[in-house]
Amino acid sequence: MTNLLDIRRELHQIPELGFKEFKTHAFLMQQIQSFPQERLTVTTWETGIVVKVEGLDPSKTIGWRTDIDGLPIEEETGVAFASMHDGQMHACGHDIHMTVALGLLQRLAEDPIDDHVVFLFQPAEEGPGGALPMREWLKAEHPELLPDQIFAFHIAPEYPVGTIATRPGILFANTGEFNIDLIGTEGHAAYPHKSRDMSVAASTLLLQLQTIVSRSVNPLDSAVVTVGKLTSGTAENIISGHARMEGTIRTFNADTMAAVKERIEAIGKGIELSFDCEVRVTYGSSYYQVVNDLDLTTKFIQFAQEQSAANVIVCDPAMTGEDFGFFLQEIPGFLFWAGVDSPYGLHHAKMNPDEGVIDFMVPFVESYFRSI
Repeated sequence: MTNLLDIRRELHQIPELGFKEFKTHAFLMQQIQSFPQERLTVTTWETGIVVKVEGLDPSKTIGWRTDIDGLPIEEETGVAFASMHDGQMHACGHDIHMTVALGLLQRLAEDPIDDHVVFLFQPAEEGPGGALPMREWLKAEHPELLPDQIFAFHIAPEYPVGTIATRPGILFANTGEFNIDLIGTEGHAAYPHKSRDMSVAASTLLLQLQTIVSRSVNPLDSAVVTVGKLTSGTAENIISGHARMEGTIRTFNADTMAAVKERIEAIGKGIELSFDCEVRVTYGSSYYQVVNDLDLTTKFIQFAQEQSAANVIVCDPAMTGEDFGFFLQEIPGFLFWAGVDSPYGLHHAKMNPDEGVIDFMVPFVESYFRSI
């Protein structure tokens, strides 16, 4: 059996950003090619990989998805196997996800189950988003690889190893990135009347954006509008002629996401009139909500509760985003959390998961697949 701990550490050293996972792709292919090939079919798309394990007596096709990209974060864990790529890190646990998928794939290649199993090594989960185009490619080019049910997990720093947390219905929110550029007229600080100050305009816009959730969203609904980055100006005595803000929207309802975007654009038009400037609103990655299939998730929770090594939590929904939602939009399945007991959260430069989750997860998921 492949040493999964070594694999995880090698993957941890080569994090790459979305659709640029070239070393990761090559490493994964090397591992996959080392497994028994008799029942495997390997197909590639962009930097992603799809591996089908032919079942012994199939009645359906089970899908298992793992994400493969890293984040633009400078690692600060201090571990001996830290990232070798400056400014890039597996700070969201995708190295763990890939390792579990490889361990599970090897077991099924050596000892297949009755049903077909398709492994989706998906690029660009952190952005710009690989799930939707991968799903559409499968539908158009390889419908025979589309699973009838699809599953995935995500590490959870707040839970100890052995904890499984999920829920039927909505688990993760709709998420969307937005960028707003405010364009005015730069000028000398001594002559404010000859300029159009975008620092003031941006400050006003920022405050008005905070009214969207409190005054434009049904209080029985849930939404978040966060501006995480605001830049304006070049020097202390120059009135800013350009400001830019970057932020995120999170909602538990797809219609609410659309309504929030409409409200952002409407407020922007008001700022244009108030400050005699131009406001440009653009959008980045936008992910669909993760909604777990009610029947499949309920049965999975029952299965997990019967496993002596697992501690099962029916958790609350989270405002986190995951492009796995695009698979669940058309294919029944679910996503669940698996504890890794880290004091630092996801996307933190010091996030260092407990590697014991690998030895827990591989046999746990294999047992689940053999039970369904």
